[in-house]
Amino acid sequence: MKLASYRDGSRDGQLIVVSRDLRTAHFATEIAPTLQRALDDWNFIAPQLQDLYDALNAGRATRPFEFSAGQCAAPLPRAFQWADGSAYVNHVELVRKARNAEMPETFWTDPLMYQGGSDDFLGPTDDIVCGAEAFGIDFEGEVAVITGDVAMGATPAEAADAIRLVMLANDVSLRNLIPNELAKGFGFFQSKPATAFSPVAITPDELGAAWRDGMVHLPLTVTWNGKVVGRPHAGTDMVFSFPRLISHICKTRNCRAGSIVGSGTISNKDASVGYACIAEKRCLEVIADGSATTEFMKFGDTIRIEMFDEAGASLFGAIDQIVAAPEQQQ
Repeated sequence: MKLASYRDGSRDGQLIVVSRDLRTAHFATEIAPTLQRALDDWNFIAPQLQDLYDALNAGRATRPFEFSAGQCAAPLPRAFQWADGSAYVNHVELVRKARNAEMPETFWTDPLMYQGGSDDFLGPTDDIVCGAEAFGIDFEGEVAVITGDVAMGATPAEAADAIRLVMLANDVSLRNLIPNELAKGFGFFQSKPATAFSPVAITPDELGAAWRDGMVHLPLTVTWNGKVVGRPHAGTDMVFSFPRLISHICKTRNCRAGSIVGSGTISNKDASVGYACIAEKRCLEVIADGSATTEFMKFGDTIRIEMFDEAGASLFGAIDQIVAAPEQQQ
């Protein structure tokens, strides 16, 4: 099934069920007022949402309405946890190679992960508001999952059973702020502003055969200023599956329902598929020519991130944003 959160003036929005073709929707508030409420009691509430979803797709829903991605907040407008991994080690390897730094062998066996801000997510069409172009504004196309409760010490197999929903993310980075932050030895903070998510989050079964081994085996289409700059494949070169990432989180703590876990920037060894973040393109330029020529995003730039099934249908709807200065935001 496909779920979204419609804006209603509250912090968490109203839960809606969205049709498979993303054309119609139905309020689910009589079942659960918010997505977090559904996640908190998933085994009881999910079957009821599934019944409504089936009715909506069959034309039997009582009060359907036209779905609009522009009315959507992030599926979880705020979450108890946002933990972003770096499952595509090729991306890390390129970044380090561009600055002539050796990559530890452990990066291939032990996931990298940081904990981002989860109190204020962006909806799929919200502006990327940034104080200055000089910060080095970059998009990052990712896949993310939302979990149920996962106990401390959970194995990857146990973690796999707790994956409730899948969605897309634009994990915006301010590249020129990163070096000074990392030099402090405490990780990202100011360099990682609010993350945007796709209009809908979907249950893994909606992906059919494309969901296997805890990964999404489909390309991600990234369009910058109207030009497709990448179609990297999310299942290719993903070193750490989502169950593995969740198990990593749970080594020393519980992971509670409503936690969001990101894949990190989708990156393939085959550079011909393009890129899902500007930094990777710049790294390839440095490696090949000694300097980067592709600039970061400017005010007025647009970014669109979308994933299609094998029949060409949009699965999650599109993240479709514009970069704006604070005084320009719409």
